[in-house]
Amino acid sequence: MWQPATRYPDPAVVVLDPRFAKYRVTSAAVERIATGMRWAEGPVWFGDGRYLLWSDVPNDRIMKWDEQTGGVSVFRQPSGNANGHTRDRQGRLVGCEHLGRRIVRTEYDGGITTLVDRFQGARLNSPNDIVVKSDGSVWFTDPPFGILGWYEGVPAQPERPECVYRFDPATGKTTVVTDAVARPNGLCFSPDEKLLYVVESGAAPKRIRVFDVAGDGATLTNDRVFFTCEAESSPDGFRCDVDGNLWAGWGTGEGQDGVRIFAPDGTTIGRIHLPERCANLCFGGRHRNRLFMAASQSVYALYVNTQGAVGG
Repeated sequence: MWQPATRYPDPAVVVLDPRFAKYRVTSAAVERIATGMRWAEGPVWFGDGRYLLWSDVPNDRIMKWDEQTGGVSVFRQPSGNANGHTRDRQGRLVGCEHLGRRIVRTEYDGGITTLVDRFQGARLNSPNDIVVKSDGSVWFTDPPFGILGWYEGVPAQPERPECVYRFDPATGKTTVVTDAVARPNGLCFSPDEKLLYVVESGAAPKRIRVFDVAGDGATLTNDRVFFTCEAESSPDGFRCDVDGNLWAGWGTGEGQDGVRIFAPDGTTIGRIHLPERCANLCFGGRHRNRLFMAASQSVYALYVNTQGAVGG
């Protein structure tokens, strides 16, 4: 049973390297703002409405938390077994659906537009996580997790290799930016968008890969390993702060569950321990200084002394 910290600083927030100390707010504690999900994923912050959305994938719904009231409600059901979410540069919700095997955009009037569901005539696998670059392009991963069983989608045979894609809304063109990552999962850009980080869930042990974004802003070069995980640990979704630190959802098991924070050089500088495996996270709140963590059956929040990078 989770209990909030009764003293400051919260012992769940651990400084492993002096570089992390300045990011810990010593009078802030981890808060659980919602619970009762089966598998919480894909949090995204709407500052203009002061609310958080996230996926409850097996329950086929998107949930909503209202910052002003603390109320939790269903935002959309059915959701197509929605997973990862972000916002485009016009503020619209853009997300991944397992069931529809597609990328969708929610329009201002609430209508849903399919952006991508096929590539070269074949259906996508089950889009997992998603980011939008400053040029408006939509980047997403497409592992098979949502077509492996009945829990988070519907079983199906893959029609495409596991790739990371880029979709350009201006032209309607979709391209493969890499097919070299085994079961690509979480992804995010560095604050200057010169780097793209991708979780490689199909590696043993799991790894975080990093690519340089070429000068054209649309292709990747210099594929390399950013971090190789310990055998028992597993990264999932992540986001960067304005200083280029990587805040990564993490599991699995006692002492591993929560968030792991990496400096740009790949050093683990801090941890946030949670009683549940953290699948994904985002920054939000009035100043983008509140970390929201979608962790298994619950969503947690923590004020930190940094801000999320724009677009995360």
